[in-house]
Order: sequence, then C-alpha cells, then structure tokens
Amino acid sequence: MTPHRRLRAQLYTVLSLSGIMFAIGSWHGSSPAHALPFLHDWEGVARCESGGNWRINTGNGYYGGLQFSLATWRSYGGFGLPSDSPKNEQIRVAELVLVGQGVKAWPVCGRFLRDANPLSFLNTGSG
Repeated sequence: MTPHRRLRAQLYTVLSLSGIMFAIGSWHGSSPAHALPFLHDWEGVARCESGGNWRINTGNGYYGGLQFSLATWRSYGGFGLPSDSPKNEQIRVAELVLVGQGVKAWPVCGRFLRDANPLSFLNTGSG
C-alpha cells in the first residue's frame, strides 16, 4: 500500500472512530470539539509557515497559521479567510488538504507531517 493510500485508510478509520466518540461525547454532554485529537504536528507546520501566528495575513495571498491560498481553503470547505478562522478550523481543513494533496501542499514545512502517526493517540502503551 502506498503511503498516501495508507494515510487515507488511517484517516477513514480515525473519522469513523470520531463519529463514535462524538456520539459518546454527546450522550455524556461533553463538547464534540474534544472528541478527536489532532492527528499531526500542525503546531510545527505553523511555526515553520507563519512563525506560529494563526491570525497572520501579510497580503501575500496566503492566510492563517498554515498559509492557505483562498482556492485551497475554499475547495476543502473553509469559509471566509483562514486568518479569521480559529486554529481548530484551520487544522480541520488542513487534515482534509493533507488527505487530498499530501505533504506537497506544504513543500518545505510538510516535514513536520512526514513522521506523524495519525493513529498514535490510540496507542495505550500496553502490549
């Protein structure tokens, strides 16, 4: 299986699990925002892309902590400007971009994503 296919399969697994976690969280009355941990080192990408400034808009055609173009942002479900969107929303869109385009969407700073294990939060340390 190619790395891209493996990542896609892992993401589908995580999204399925997130639906279960959302349902459990809703049943217990907890916030769905905490249902799914972020899957990659987006803080590292943001430090590399924007100095970690999630609200950055320098007028260069790229916006937010992960430096989205408006075309990419909108084609993956973002609304408004990325720089006006909360960090969690930028990361949500970035996870979709990563599935669709791979790390090449961040040609330099994608190095923070290459070694990430999307399912690492499932490792309980036993076995």
